[in-house]
Amino acid sequence: MSVVLRAASIVLLSCAFTVCVSAAPTAKAIGEPVPEFTHHAASAWLNSKPLTVADLKGKVVLLDFWTYECWNCYRSFPWLTTLEQQFAGKPFEVIGIHSPEYEREKDPGRIAAKALEFELHHPIMIDNDHSYWQALDNQYWPAYYLIDGNGIVRAVFVGETHAGDARAQRVQAAITDLLDALPAPTSH
Repeated sequence: MSVVLRAASIVLLSCAFTVCVSAAPTAKAIGEPVPEFTHHAASAWLNSKPLTVADLKGKVVLLDFWTYECWNCYRSFPWLTTLEQQFAGKPFEVIGIHSPEYEREKDPGRIAAKALEFELHHPIMIDNDHSYWQALDNQYWPAYYLIDGNGIVRAVFVGETHAGDARAQRVQAAITDLLDALPAPTSH
C-alpha cells in the first residue's frame, strides 16, 4: 500500500470515527423524564435563580453541556444565540450546564467571566461535581439534550454546531416539532 493511500485510509478512518462519536447516542435518558437539577444554591446558577424541572413545565428546553476551555463548545455559542433569537417569544429556553473538564475550570468567578465574554444570557448551572452530567449519563462536550414541554428527553445531539449546518437544521426542526406539539395557550 502506498504512503498516500495509507494516509488517505487513516484520514477516512478518523473521519468515520468522528462521525460515529458525534452521532452516537449519549443518553439512556431518551424517552425518560429529565432528571431534577442537582444544584440548588444561588451561587451554583448564573443569569437565573436556581431552577427546578417544574419551572420548565410547558417549555421546550435545550440543555447545553459545555466547559469554557472547550473550543468545540465556545465555537457553538453563536449558533445557540441565533437559536435563542429564532425562537424568542416562544416557550423555548436554553439552559447551560457548565461541567468542567479540568480542575482549573471550577472557579465560579472565572465561569461567570467566561459567560459574559461569550455573551451567554441564558440560565447556567455550575455542575462542578458532575452530578448532573452523571444523572444524564453524558459523555461529551458539547452535548445538547432536547426536552419537551412535559419534561421528557426527546433527543440528544453531540458536537460543535454552526448555524445552517446539518446538525443545526436537525436541532431546529426538532425544536419546531416540539413547540408545535405544545397545547395552545388558553385565554382567561
